[in-house]
Amino acid sequence: MADRPDGPVTPPAPHRTLSTASPPHSDIDSLSSDSLSSDSAVYRTLLESTRAIPWKIDWATKRFTYIGPQIEALLGWRADSWRGVEDWAMRMHPEDRDDVVNFCVSQSQSGVDHEADYRALTKDNGYVWIRDVVHVVRNDRGEVEALVGFMFDITERKKTEEKLLALQRELEALSFKDGLTHIANRRQFDASLEREWDSARSQGQPLSVLLIDIDFFKQYNDVYGHIQGDRCIVDIARTLSLAVDSPRDLVARFGGEEFVILLPQADCTVALKVAERCQRLIRKQAIVHAQSPHGQCVTVSIGVGTTTPLGQSRSADFVEAVDRQLYAAKKNGRNRIEALRAPA
Repeated sequence: MADRPDGPVTPPAPHRTLSTASPPHSDIDSLSSDSLSSDSAVYRTLLESTRAIPWKIDWATKRFTYIGPQIEALLGWRADSWRGVEDWAMRMHPEDRDDVVNFCVSQSQSGVDHEADYRALTKDNGYVWIRDVVHVVRNDRGEVEALVGFMFDITERKKTEEKLLALQRELEALSFKDGLTHIANRRQFDASLEREWDSARSQGQPLSVLLIDIDFFKQYNDVYGHIQGDRCIVDIARTLSLAVDSPRDLVARFGGEEFVILLPQADCTVALKVAERCQRLIRKQAIVHAQSPHGQCVTVSIGVGTTTPLGQSRSADFVEAVDRQLYAAKKNGRNRIEALRAPA
């Protein structure tokens, strides 16, 4: 057995080969340079193999110091054609350019990381939706030194969002439409009335409402059946829609066999003319109703109201007042118009 050496023994480090002699400085520099070069190559390969497009801009010169080669496959522009922020800005949809550029510049000047969505121009004059995610690099003095970021192709996501928005608008439109007649429903009328009520109050303008009820409709259903009754309601809805001419006028189904017409900026004279036109057009339709005492045809009773909203007056109170006029028209023999002219 060999003699134990005098003094303590230093155990070897795990998985490392130790050398008793230090390499010369030139060898150390060479090793460090090779290592950094190798690491940079690995990082570059990783960055350029992703679908996200990395880039870097020198803040002082506003020039690109790097942009991933993936940009050419996405937009058609060679990487070396991206020289400065002018190229970035000019390769953006004109409708997006000012807002996006101003936002990104202000955020960058403030040293705030940010992101922006915009349509980027392709070399063949198409557009691709891009999300730019930007990180602001500061120096030791806290000054902005560079911007680094990634561009992401979000075209498919935007298409999905647009489809969802279109569906949402369609559902919203359906929620404001009567399923049987396809005119506005009570919900649409309520929303429109509140909007027009506020507008009339602020502008000191008159507003009129007509409430319309099909006369002897229960008897019509009893004789002709509910399917034919539905057809009658549809025919009346279409006819009433022909009686209005202003884009802001609204014809809606109020419920059952009742309808309502909203006439913004219409005084009592105009409202009465519209009511008379409704009756005239319905008489012209000559929908047979054997149980009606009025020429054995379908007729309507109409309550008319006009007001200029003031102070704390409520639209609901006004509609109730018009409804009382409709009740009076029915009580007084039907197939007639009763009007409320006093402010509600």
